[in-house]
Amino acid sequence: MPQVEDATHAHAASAGPMLRVAAVQMVSAANVSDNLARAEQLIGTAAAAGARLVALPEHFALLGHSERDKLSIREADGSGPLQSFLSGQAAAHGIWLIGGTLPLASANPGKVLNSSLVYGPDGRRVARYDKIHLFGLDHGSERFDESATIAPGRTPVVFDLPAPAREGVAGPAWRIGLSICYDLRFPELYRALAPIDLLLVPSAFTFTTGSAHWEVLLRARAIENQCYLLAPAQGGQHENGRRTWGHSMLIDPWGEIVAQRTPDGAGIVVGDVAGARLRQVRASLPALSHRVM
Repeated sequence: MPQVEDATHAHAASAGPMLRVAAVQMVSAANVSDNLARAEQLIGTAAAAGARLVALPEHFALLGHSERDKLSIREADGSGPLQSFLSGQAAAHGIWLIGGTLPLASANPGKVLNSSLVYGPDGRRVARYDKIHLFGLDHGSERFDESATIAPGRTPVVFDLPAPAREGVAGPAWRIGLSICYDLRFPELYRALAPIDLLLVPSAFTFTTGSAHWEVLLRARAIENQCYLLAPAQGGQHENGRRTWGHSMLIDPWGEIVAQRTPDGAGIVVGDVAGARLRQVRASLPALSHRVM
């Protein structure tokens, strides 16, 4: 069974809106069917732990032997086996499911869009975000150039997740912002999304960059935007030789780590987004209201 990292937030008040969320960590390989079977198991584990929102990592369906392998599984927007899988899983468990990223067809036949799709509990898609910032690295023997096979997105995206009704009255919606991996290094994107309650950062950080920058960047984005941040990641040694950093985590608006998966390998991280904590942090240090630019 996959390991579950579960945390009850130390600062969460017993009263007020709460949203239980889960980040899925994977070590995706070159066989799509195997990856989907693993994702299905982990989604089920997260739903059984009470998560209303479950997020998969970047490239959950495939980390192939070549960067061009993703072109062979690209789908037209709105239809395809990967999109059907996500829709079906959301509906089967009655959850909000963020499909990490999957390759969608772009206007350039030699490139895909690296897209994060959001499905509601009824299986209908409610949001799509195409990764804007494309990773490039030249670090000794490590070289990456996402722009060779991926076309950049252009538009920041947020969506609202309705709070459950209490005594027949719907609570305020959670405002959720979408981003992907390398976007994390560009704070101006997150300022365009603010104010938000929760940021999503599905990722596949390399071991090299993750060990140096992952935690400090995640905590900075949560602190400066005074919101929770959920970061599901690839984490381990992949069959294509790539090593990813993992350390999937949930961070609160004060920058404290609510829950984190420290070992390599597949598993989930579960924790609560607390409305009371958001209000407390924003009232005690109203930085968002002090913005002048």
